[in-house]
Amino acid sequence: MSLKEYWRKREFKKSPEPGGEEWGGESNRFVVQRHQARHLHYDFRLEMDGVLKSWAVPKGVPDEPGVRRLAVQVEDHPVEYLNFAGTIPEGGYGAGTVEIWDKGNYELEQRTPDRLEFILNGEKLSGGYALIHTGGNNWLLLKRKIKSG
Repeated sequence: MSLKEYWRKREFKKSPEPGGEEWGGESNRFVVQRHQARHLHYDFRLEMDGVLKSWAVPKGVPDEPGVRRLAVQVEDHPVEYLNFAGTIPEGGYGAGTVEIWDKGNYELEQRTPDRLEFILNGEKLSGGYALIHTGGNNWLLLKRKIKSG
């Protein structure tokens, strides 16, 4: 994906969101943003391929092993979104308040078209997680049990 869909959906003269650009760098950062739009949800974003791969998680990121949460993949966001917090004005795409709920780094363990496995090292979230593609834009986000020894 690219940022074309992200740019198409927004009016940057009215929204405080970063316009951003794709960049060739690669890092392993993540952010979880609490987004009070029409419905409260959490936006889970992993820095990959020069953008933030993004999923809307209606019930929040699980913190207990085995708990599965629906994660709907949305358009890629610019890397500058890692630090975005603010209010998107009424009438704009995603109108509402965005707060940074957690952020940190992650270690990618597996990446296939239908599965991502990674370890989060955030301020609130830590441990093994997986995103499993179930069809269309739908994925399951779950906290994994880490095998010891």
